Amino acid sequence: MSMRMMIFSGRSNLPLAQSIARSLRKRQGKISIKSFPDGETWVKFGENIRGAEVYIIQHTGQPDTNLVELLIMIDAAKRAGARKIVLVITYYGYGRQDRKDQPRVAITAKLEADLLTKAGATRVITMDLHAAQIQGFFDIPVDNLFGSKIFTPVVRRLKKKVRGKLAVCSADIGGIKMARNYSKRLGVELLIIDKRRPKQSLSEVMNIIGNPNGKWIIIVDDILDTGGSITKAAAALKKAGAKGVYAIITHPLFSKKAFELIQKSCIKHLWVSDTVPLKQTHPKVSVVKAGNIFAQAILRSHRNKSVSNLFTENKE
Repeated sequence: MSMRMMIFSGRSNLPLAQSIARSLRKRQGKISIKSFPDGETWVKFGENIRGAEVYIIQHTGQPDTNLVELLIMIDAAKRAGARKIVLVITYYGYGRQDRKDQPRVAITAKLEADLLTKAGATRVITMDLHAAQIQGFFDIPVDNLFGSKIFTPVVRRLKKKVRGKLAVCSADIGGIKMARNYSKRLGVELLIIDKRRPKQSLSEVMNIIGNPNGKWIIIVDDILDTGGSITKAAAALKKAGAKGVYAIITHPLFSKKAFELIQKSCIKHLWVSDTVPLKQTHPKVSVVKAGNIFAQAILRSHRNKSVSNLFTENKE
């Protein structure tokens, strides 16, 4: 007899949690989460979860709020007798702090993994981790789903629209694997932006590997934060002769004046997922739903089936 599967959500992304529950044809479990005037968080599960397989949906961007809330939810579930606690972390915050690249800094992505594991998580399902090595930071299983699964139909339609004169461009050296996945899957050319960061939150395009001249380019990246990197990359591609530039982003953080930069940029359109709630609508930005792929991963995990085809390459 299989364990009961129960779905709960923190407050970071309620629309996506509802979408996942609908795809699973399951109701969300009852849970109360409150913030006290001094900033402390209080959590109480509103129904019996003893012996259940509990799935908690939360992203850990804005970690001072969302990560702490998730840790308290895990602890409450463990103390309430949940047999398994599976985290569906739609966006893994602190993922860019994945190595010690200068003296006297923390590897915060590893610290977050340790905290979640110590709190009582037994498995993690996530999407497009910023760095692949983060999976190894955990001592529990981690399923890292590929966002390209939901965006490939978009690229196919665009390829048809421009009559095949399309190339995929990695926003930086670190994103080559993601871009190559699209390139191989769709049979289009791969370009790479070579950039450097003179300081945090500032990037400069140094070189374009490949020839964008006369092609429609689609930039792919895992995170859009301030928007500076992608708009500079788009400008460099346009200057090098690209007919037009589009973009696909898995995690749309849109910090600071990102929307303003996108509006002023030469980027014709962006497609983003809903792993992080979009702060506002914008005529240049379309949302592609990720609820179904997370639901598939949850169902396969619950049934002890392989989830590998959700994070491996498809062939045309």
